[in-house]
Amino acid sequence: MSEAVRLDGITKRFPGVVANDDVTLSVERGTVHALLGENGAGKTTLMNVLYGLFPPTEGDVYVDGEGLERDDGGGYVGSPERFDSPRDAIDAGVGMIHQHFMLVDPMTVAENITLGNEPRKWGGLAVDRAAAREAVVDLSERYGFDVDPDATVADVSVGVQQRVEILKALYRGADVLILDEPTAVLTPQEVADLFEVLEELTAQGKTVIFITHKLGEALDAADEVTVLRDGRNVGSVRTADTSREELAELMVGREVMLESDYEPATPGDPVLRAEGVTASDERGVVAVDDVSFTVREGEVFGVAGVDGNGQSELVEVLTGLRDHESGRVELRGRDVTDASRRDRARAGMAYVPEDRQERGLVMEFDLTENGILGSQHDEPFARSGRVDWDRADDHAERVVEEFDVRPPDTGAEARSLSGGNQQKFIVGREFARDPACIVASHPTRGVDIGSTEFIHDRIIDLRDEGKAVLLVSSKLDEVRGLSDRLAVMYRGRLVDVVDPDAVTEEQLGLLMAGEEPDDVPSLRGGADDAADPPEESGGTDAGRTDGVAGDGGDRE
Repeated sequence: MSEAVRLDGITKRFPGVVANDDVTLSVERGTVHALLGENGAGKTTLMNVLYGLFPPTEGDVYVDGEGLERDDGGGYVGSPERFDSPRDAIDAGVGMIHQHFMLVDPMTVAENITLGNEPRKWGGLAVDRAAAREAVVDLSERYGFDVDPDATVADVSVGVQQRVEILKALYRGADVLILDEPTAVLTPQEVADLFEVLEELTAQGKTVIFITHKLGEALDAADEVTVLRDGRNVGSVRTADTSREELAELMVGREVMLESDYEPATPGDPVLRAEGVTASDERGVVAVDDVSFTVREGEVFGVAGVDGNGQSELVEVLTGLRDHESGRVELRGRDVTDASRRDRARAGMAYVPEDRQERGLVMEFDLTENGILGSQHDEPFARSGRVDWDRADDHAERVVEEFDVRPPDTGAEARSLSGGNQQKFIVGREFARDPACIVASHPTRGVDIGSTEFIHDRIIDLRDEGKAVLLVSSKLDEVRGLSDRLAVMYRGRLVDVVDPDAVTEEQLGLLMAGEEPDDVPSLRGGADDAADPPEESGGTDAGRTDGVAGDGGDRE
């Protein structure tokens, strides 16, 4: 095959940081190429160079729709590209779909796809909406996309929004598509659909580069994988010729435990209790429907389910961020149903939020300031009403060091960190509160394999110290591997609570679809019980051996 993209000796320096160090990358035309590496390894920076967002400090970029050919001297025919902006890259046939979609919610699918490049009528005086719609329908049918051109973007699923972004790039003539962490916000079903889309795109001659830190994705979807570590290319391999273990070692630079074996839990007294909690979403639709459960000292209580089934709203009620309509929440025997988020934190509840940027950080604040969020009025960080910034900085430095936050600069603004490093900082901050209860919502979302392994181990350490952990995750392997009891949520209700070692993936899948198989070994009498374990159970009888450390549980 011919080369669609060639990056030769790319170096990208920022003040005090070398993000890419002499990286050479070759991508064959008509293939899916995964760019794999830990957060902060330089993956997104390298693709931003290809997309024209950053000029390279050194090195050359070659893009050719017909492929690149070597000359007699070992170089390449033609001159390297000089992209001064994404517009230059788009004109050369390179499109990029970012992790955070850039769509206008009130506009239709067709309007978003053609925005800025609309067909015109009446001598260019007006947008030809009929022609725009027809172009989108033709494009969608050509690549087998199932999108409604008249649907409002705000009303379609995240998976459909991603297809809209891809169609937007194709509409602008992209032959090379860059996808940045494309599955970060997708359900397992949507991930499978995306991989089918990529297969169809490459079958029609398009070239796909997707950035990921997930081993399962790289092996399942890509033809070839290039691994970056500390800004350097440490190896490119065909997926048919490699393994999870080899890729993991290339990513981290050491052998990684892809399976973890944790000791069984020894649950104690109740710490967090929900009784008949009911709450609605922003539209006034019931999102949490009469939910009851108890989390005890020294156990991880997991909540599984496809995103959008009330998990987010449940967590917000428990942590004091959403009003409830009925029910009761207790923390260490105290009624905190109407308590504020700050009061719950003071009572011993730590919280790792689902959305790190909206709920976990103030992006304009530096790490020292973010490190005391929620504790800025309390000792040891506040004295006589004033913040002790020396203590605050020492605290931030400890979090940064223990959780390997990169770059290790407590004076850096949160917005300057990669998503994975933002997540590590939040997890470190919340775990350092010495809480009685930790509510962790998707704690490893966007986090690389090495950091996922570390965070999982810290969760179990907290459990073994007698803390109560409520773990909410859409990653089946993660909740199965870490939980001592596992609840399944569907359409706002807990359909069952099961022993994760005694339930199969098929049974879990049925539960997540709202069905209740007769042969599931339930840990409760019915879907509306308080979900306490039988008194004689004392937790599970076996440790966790479900591969939780490997890739954050992304291979279903």
